[in-house]
Amino acid sequence: MESQETLDPLYASRLFAPPDRTLPTMLSRRAKEFGDRPLVTAGDETWSYARAGDAAARFAGTLADAGLSVGDRVALICSNRIAFIQTFLGCAWLGAVAVPINTASRGPQLQHILSNSGARVLIVERDFIGNLDHVELGTLPLQRIWVIDGSPEVAAVGAPSEPLPPLGEVRPPASLRPSDLIAILYTSGTTGPSKGVCCPHAQYFWWGLNTARLLGLRKGDVLHTTLPLFHTNALNTFFQALLLGNHVVYGKRFSASNFFRALCEHQASVTYLLGAMVPILLAQSPDSAERAHHTRIALAPGVPARFQAIFTERTGIHLLDGYGSTETNFAIGTTIERQRPGTMGPVSEGFEARVVDDEDNEVPNGEPGELVLRAHAPFAFAIGYFGMPDKTVEAWRNLWFHTGDRVVREADGYFRFIDRVKDAIRRRGENVSAFEVEQVLLAHAAVANVAVFAVPSELAEDEIMAAIVLHPGQQVRELDLVRYCEPRLPYFAVPRYLEFVADLPMTENGKVQKYKLRLRGISEQTWDREATGYKLAR
Repeated sequence: MESQETLDPLYASRLFAPPDRTLPTMLSRRAKEFGDRPLVTAGDETWSYARAGDAAARFAGTLADAGLSVGDRVALICSNRIAFIQTFLGCAWLGAVAVPINTASRGPQLQHILSNSGARVLIVERDFIGNLDHVELGTLPLQRIWVIDGSPEVAAVGAPSEPLPPLGEVRPPASLRPSDLIAILYTSGTTGPSKGVCCPHAQYFWWGLNTARLLGLRKGDVLHTTLPLFHTNALNTFFQALLLGNHVVYGKRFSASNFFRALCEHQASVTYLLGAMVPILLAQSPDSAERAHHTRIALAPGVPARFQAIFTERTGIHLLDGYGSTETNFAIGTTIERQRPGTMGPVSEGFEARVVDDEDNEVPNGEPGELVLRAHAPFAFAIGYFGMPDKTVEAWRNLWFHTGDRVVREADGYFRFIDRVKDAIRRRGENVSAFEVEQVLLAHAAVANVAVFAVPSELAEDEIMAAIVLHPGQQVRELDLVRYCEPRLPYFAVPRYLEFVADLPMTENGKVQKYKLRLRGISEQTWDREATGYKLAR
């Protein structure tokens, strides 16, 4: 019988010495220790610690039989289901690198990710095969496509495809270092295509440990999230459970009407939300399930301060704010007792944070500047952008990671988020590259120039607006432009607001002055997709 100390994150850090902070080592040790205890549930399937370890070793055998080895990339387009866990664990066991892709990704963005990552195998859920419709598969290094829920009659998609093979023979774990890559996660660029964030094994060890510490995880906790596994937040949740011997449940997707019932059904004690999800839940009619659950806390970064007390009073769930990104870790935040609404918290143990000007000089308390971060532990942060050395040097210049977020550090050391420095948009928990949206719109024959920018959302975060200049003599309806974007962009990146303009405000050297467009915002001439009642396909 394990001691209460097992559930102490500091104990977990001592249990896994620096060389042991790889997923195969952590999973092997926990499988022996916890055996039949449930580790992960996705859909109708639950895997124990022992079964997860066996599946990792056997799917590694499947990958090896296909000719894959240490360092090879395996792309994955899959929703929150056990096949995602199987692929992620099998890749890590073999030493291959998982490349989870947003299930909404398509068109030029998906083409870029598959090309840049150099993935030799793509594993895709049958429901998402259509995402490949506007991808030139013949130009990619893909050698095979495995289809989850596929059959011998799987439709041709332009490359050899077959049903996902069964689990193979048990394969011993690869000899890995904590600095070796476990995943490449693509996050939206600003002035260019999406960047593949190179995440080492040790980064997720620290993600799990730091998040568990700040959430105050306890023995027997059940973690429940509907956030997608292709993002770092949900992947981090798996490591929280693994390190502390707890159970994580992945819901299929976020549903405001079913959120609290799912917490009740799975007896969840901890859950995970993002900024816009809280006002969406509060907009629902009160329901008995809001108080019937046993959930005490939610990790909920980016929730506007005005909603926090209301949500806790109505549901009994405390909301923990903080700051982290795909490239970093839980670098800013504190426990719920020390939290101050409207701030992200102080710098977390094991990290350093500064607020700097354009030349990386530290600015005084109370003055806005860019947040830059670094970690004390080796490989607690990502190690760069895959195949983009120039972007890596730019982001990690002067030995600090530049977040692109504008913040203020208060005199007491608490940090307050202001906005983004970079030309990126945050909508419903998803980062959207203005550049990528602009490239799709510019490919339309009628469009001469375009600027895509953020405007405030009535919920939280941003909505997407495009100011469009048409070629002389050309005409196109706004709805037709939206329909043109749909098969070429993730649904969340399709602009809500469109406005045709005669020209765009420009600098003397020809750059669009987007700040002027943001200041102007929505006008009487702006077309609103949601006002028309048009529903985007997903």
